[in-house]
Amino acid sequence: MNSIILLSVLGLGNLFLGFRRSNRLLLPVMMLILGLVLTVNFIDWNEGAQPFFNGMLTIDNFSVAFTGIVLLTALVLVPFSQKYVLDGESNLAEYYSLLLFSLVGAIMLVSYNHLLMLFLGIEILSVAMYVLAGSDKRNLRSNEAALKYFLMGAFFTGILLFGMALVYGATGTFVLSEISFAVQNPVNASLTPMLYIGMLLMLIGIGFKVSAAPFHFWTPDVYEGTPTFFAAFMSTVVKTAGFAAFLKLLVQAFPAANAQGIWLPTLTAMCVLTLLIGNVGAVAQTSIKRMLAYSSISHAGYLMIALVAYNGQLEGASANGILFYSLAYSVATVAAFGVVKLVADARQREDYNGLNGLAKTNPLLAFSLTVSMLSLAGIPLTGGFFGKFFVFSAAVENGYIGLVVFAVLMSMVSIYYYLRPIIAMYMRDTDATTESPVPVSTFQAGALLLLAALTVLLGVLPGLVAGVL
Repeated sequence: MNSIILLSVLGLGNLFLGFRRSNRLLLPVMMLILGLVLTVNFIDWNEGAQPFFNGMLTIDNFSVAFTGIVLLTALVLVPFSQKYVLDGESNLAEYYSLLLFSLVGAIMLVSYNHLLMLFLGIEILSVAMYVLAGSDKRNLRSNEAALKYFLMGAFFTGILLFGMALVYGATGTFVLSEISFAVQNPVNASLTPMLYIGMLLMLIGIGFKVSAAPFHFWTPDVYEGTPTFFAAFMSTVVKTAGFAAFLKLLVQAFPAANAQGIWLPTLTAMCVLTLLIGNVGAVAQTSIKRMLAYSSISHAGYLMIALVAYNGQLEGASANGILFYSLAYSVATVAAFGVVKLVADARQREDYNGLNGLAKTNPLLAFSLTVSMLSLAGIPLTGGFFGKFFVFSAAVENGYIGLVVFAVLMSMVSIYYYLRPIIAMYMRDTDATTESPVPVSTFQAGALLLLAALTVLLGVLPGLVAGVL
């Protein structure tokens, strides 16, 4: 709760103060704000479940842990917004305030105990992202991305709301624990079909937010058109918060429906389809941003394996698997998008050939991108390897061996497209458009080194994070 209050107050303060003539102050101020909120967040660790707003939000270890990932991701991402500072972007204060407000929505998603808070969290997060997706007003692709994201997001928000309305009509409540009781002990059996349809619509609505197939179709176009800095935020913070919300909904509201085999077949089919489309789609891409968009889809599939294999609690193998995977994925993805942004800004290219010879001109960028690609591929001694290991272990423990075998095969496919940037950086020569070094600031170099160190640390000492829930 402290994090929500701080982010809201500081976001409003930044919005009204503006720092319009002191843009250079905004970057260190933003990093200081996020560092402060990240520190304050862990004050509530091991303090037990603390209800707020008449129990509509609950702060516990689950929410504190996922809030920590969201805030850490935003903190290490902010240095890559430095080009906006140097270019004298007049709306920079507004962009940063929107990021802070979107973090408020993300924290609500990992802390909600009431469906109205789930809806408010999604909308606060989404509205900010609709604006930021179109923040490059001179770029038609950015305008197109914002329009597509807004129209599709509004449509699926309506589906989600319709699902909530049907669930409320069948159970008479929006509180997760009371919904769970009503599902297990139905008062009127004739309302059961309404309840099941409501569940399905809610799965579809949240599936859109986390880029799960077949509701993923917006992701490649929106990521490609959105400014890279905000696409990275969308790919990490939104996905982490979305899966935490997804897990809470299934565990606390609909566990009995899983026992009755209602939503599990649908979720399993979505998982398989997401893995297939994400990995196969990424193979055919020539744009690195579109490849990372399909990569984001594929990783939604791996996270959904943990949802399928959940143990009915916000702790244990499944919840810890999602937590560790979200952290490892976010760290690697921020590094990947960060390097892509720096290269694209300097070389005006987002294809694989834009990375040619980067190991010679910028060894740090090449090293950082290599570590992130290896982690996303699940290579040992990286955080991504143990992320997949924990998720697959949870699935095997619950008997989903076939699903794990399919996921391993898809991981083998992913190695192909994750190695393409590495080959371009280390095994291809520069040309007239790629021979100049890419400018990297001290903040950005420090962030890339920190991200690479975290990725390796998670791969060498996974016990630092694994099992905290």
